Amino acid sequence: MQIRALKTEELGKLLAIYKHLHQKDADLPDLDKLKKLWNEIQNSNHFHYFGVFIHNKLVSSCTLSLIPNFTRGAKPYGLLENVVTQKAHRRKGYGKKLLKYVQKFAWNHGCYKLMLLSGRKEPYITKFYENAGFNSNIKKGFIAYPNL
Repeated sequence: MQIRALKTEELGKLLAIYKHLHQKDADLPDLDKLKKLWNEIQNSNHFHYFGVFIHNKLVSSCTLSLIPNFTRGAKPYGLLENVVTQKAHRRKGYGKKLLKYVQKFAWNHGCYKLMLLSGRKEPYITKFYENAGFNSNIKKGFIAYPNL
């Protein structure tokens, strides 16, 4: 098992694992637009895509955004999104190890906190995140969506 940042040439692996994240998702733009976006992300110091690899196969992934900040001593904060593990590899500890790795990365980059939201309500999902070091009782999350 290897945990690391995704490489530029691994966009296809990332897009493939996202099929395990949402059953129904909006159609993606054409591949050229995706490659341009991926290059922008790869060249940014604020966005990081991490993965767990088993025999060079991406089995778990998440996205970390490091957000500059003018409070808390001007320390950044982190936002985690798109936490996903392939169905065949769930409940094997890969997700927890990935989240611990990303936490260490965030702390090493000076973050004063790391946040995530989950749309999943099942108790075992809450327990998963709590076992990975997150507390669901500190703050309440709010989301707004554009009127589509």
